[in-house]
Amino acid sequence: MDSVESFMGQAGEVLGLTLIDSATVTLTLEQVLLALVALIVGLLVARIVERVVGGRMRRAEVGPDMLQLVRRLLFYGLMVMVVLAVLAILGIPLTAFAFVSGAIAIGVGFGAQNIINNFISGWILMGERPIRIGDYIELDDVRGRVEAINNRSTRIRRTDGVHLLVPNSSLLETTVVNWTLVDDLSRSNVQLGVAYGSPVRKVKELLLEICREHPAVIAEPEPEVFFQDFGDSALVFGAYFWLHASSEGGRRRVCSDIRFAIDEVFAEHGIVIAFPQRDIHIDGSLVLRRD
Repeated sequence: MDSVESFMGQAGEVLGLTLIDSATVTLTLEQVLLALVALIVGLLVARIVERVVGGRMRRAEVGPDMLQLVRRLLFYGLMVMVVLAVLAILGIPLTAFAFVSGAIAIGVGFGAQNIINNFISGWILMGERPIRIGDYIELDDVRGRVEAINNRSTRIRRTDGVHLLVPNSSLLETTVVNWTLVDDLSRSNVQLGVAYGSPVRKVKELLLEICREHPAVIAEPEPEVFFQDFGDSALVFGAYFWLHASSEGGRRRVCSDIRFAIDEVFAEHGIVIAFPQRDIHIDGSLVLRRD
């Protein structure tokens, strides 16, 4: 019993060891250990709460962009509370960070402008939502689907499967084509040329019928066919139609189906799809010699 009391007394003396003793702050080893435990526990609790709330929102079929926004706000909010609790345990007033915050502001001004810019831009993207997770976007010559909007950059999966990391600030400072911002409606077209002498009215009728019969082509706005030009080797037509397509691959698939149908239907009706050809006229006599 005496040994236990002696050990407890020695432990109390060690924990009560003063590490910092100033006019404003007195810091002991016990306070440091308690603050460390509070920080670790707070971090674990914040992660658990974030995952639990995220799981329930996912089961409620909340959009991925809103899910990420709520999870991030929840995590950072809980971490602010944990930091405040740690400071209270250490007995450090917030005014003690006035000088440190000034130094940090100077450091940010010199060396962390891009990081802060991208961080703030990420919050703007999630709050304003000009680009959302799952959107199909076009940036310069790159097309792909947005998979995640992180603190510093946005992850985009290109159409060829390669991942691209784009700084968040770039998405706000440059022109971005968002194919699915409001809806997934888009207009596509198929161009073709038929041989001279083909029945142009019949060509238009068949093209409209082919477009209307495709299940992906919507009825309103209805498809249109234009006799566009008298080409060098063909009568040029263009079939324009609207469809639901959330990616370039969907449009290509529909256009491919329509081209297959055009080839089959025109062959049945004896309409020739033109190809480049030239007529050569020779003035004078032509003598063929056989060696």
